[in-house]
Amino acid sequence: MTGWRGWAGALLGVAATTVLFARFGELRPGFVWLGAVAMAPWLAALDRAPSARAALALGTLLSVTFSALVFGWFPGAIAAYSHAPPWLCWGVFLLVAPVLELQFLTAAWARWYARRKVGAEPRLAWVPPVLTALVYVGTEALTPKLFAETLGHGLYASEVLRQGADVAGAPGLTLGLLLVNEGVVAVGQGLSARRGLRPVPLVLALALGLVGFGYGALRLGQVRAAVRSSPALVVGAVQANITNIEKRAAEEGTYTVVRDILDTHYAMSDALLRSGPLDLLVWPETVYPTTFGTPKSEDGGALDEEIRAWVAERGVPLVFGTYDLDGEREFNAAMFLGPSATGELAQAAYRKTMLFPLTEWVPDAVDSPTLRAWMPWTGRWKRGPGPRMVDFRLNGGRVLRVAPLICYEALFPNYIAEEVRQGAELILTLSNDSWFSGTPAPRLHLMHAAFRSIETRTPQVRVTNSGISAFIDPAGTWTSEMEDNQRSSVVMRVPAAERLHSLAGAWGDWLGPLALVLSAGLMLWLSRRA
Repeated sequence: MTGWRGWAGALLGVAATTVLFARFGELRPGFVWLGAVAMAPWLAALDRAPSARAALALGTLLSVTFSALVFGWFPGAIAAYSHAPPWLCWGVFLLVAPVLELQFLTAAWARWYARRKVGAEPRLAWVPPVLTALVYVGTEALTPKLFAETLGHGLYASEVLRQGADVAGAPGLTLGLLLVNEGVVAVGQGLSARRGLRPVPLVLALALGLVGFGYGALRLGQVRAAVRSSPALVVGAVQANITNIEKRAAEEGTYTVVRDILDTHYAMSDALLRSGPLDLLVWPETVYPTTFGTPKSEDGGALDEEIRAWVAERGVPLVFGTYDLDGEREFNAAMFLGPSATGELAQAAYRKTMLFPLTEWVPDAVDSPTLRAWMPWTGRWKRGPGPRMVDFRLNGGRVLRVAPLICYEALFPNYIAEEVRQGAELILTLSNDSWFSGTPAPRLHLMHAAFRSIETRTPQVRVTNSGISAFIDPAGTWTSEMEDNQRSSVVMRVPAAERLHSLAGAWGDWLGPLALVLSAGLMLWLSRRA
């Protein structure tokens, strides 16, 4: 990669990979095959990099172009939320892109280093591609990604291939796709150098694809056989699409807005109850935007009692998003209201732990009046105690074992796996994606939630403020869907199913740490070679 022609070819490789990534990330079934070739142009460009600096430059450039094209909706959403200038949001976003997508830089350097150490030894030709894939996956597990995205998420569009996530999560699918891309690169390089078709990489790539399809078809059949036709749980979900609550509260008064929110949810819930009996009613995250059970005013206490009376009168257990207060510590919470063992109304709170940085939560180490002045939108919620299963009593004495999640927590496989290991039989997610309404974010968030059901083979009820609400089965298929920016309510019927166990459910995100250890060992071995 020397001279302007070499750099032009390298830039073309970066551009091709970026475009392929963007189309693959649209989660359309017709684009699934792009995952097998999306990385190939960039990997081929890296193999022509004459120095570590050139390789790192290609990694940095891809991190920026990838962020700009795939997540280009994010700076605009942040500008709308924070009222900061769009140019500032874009500038900061692109500036931190190499940190958020650090895997491109580390994989680029590791590939250059391995190729320099291995040289032209045919018997060690496997080292650079394997090290590249391991470093890529290991880095993604180590770095703090805002959206926790990985290449394997694009396989959600294939009902069969996505089932492989129950082995090693989406990172396992990423590792497989990277190795298939390496086979494509090797075949292409052999043909371009007129060395003929290289059968070993081609056979390995085809074998990986066949294993993925075979395993996915097997597991999909097992999941379908485990699910019965009769519903085990009937859930009413309310998506009222009430947004801009803070702005309305400033203009109309907090009580007026809360009054409107509650009246809307009462009316929509009553309509659901008239359609048939429900085992459970669910409202979304922060639907009651004040503390429940520890009121801050006389009006707040009256509204608390009104909600309790409404639940007792309808005789249906309710889960809803609110705030929970403990001394001076306030938490984003899910409140469970239902019958106790003695028949009285009981309540339990689940406190959100994984908070979105600099909007819901600021680390104590950097929190200061100056930071608050610069970013007045930052929240003051505290982190909850971590993964916790909730035993929720329904009518008739049945106890439902719930794995609660609030919004951002759906992005963390280990968190959900821990709740399911505690014995949860249903994942219940409350979310508010109205910050990103009108962008690809709500559907991407739903896709992440679907992977949590695949990894743990656990059904999921997901209810959001403005969309997308849905029921997700253990195969990751969503139904009863309520679209973005839509006011609607729906009855979700959760079928009875035999519990299926999975490696990802038992071990969580085990592949990332293993990839780090293996890549470190391979790098150490390379460093000791003459």
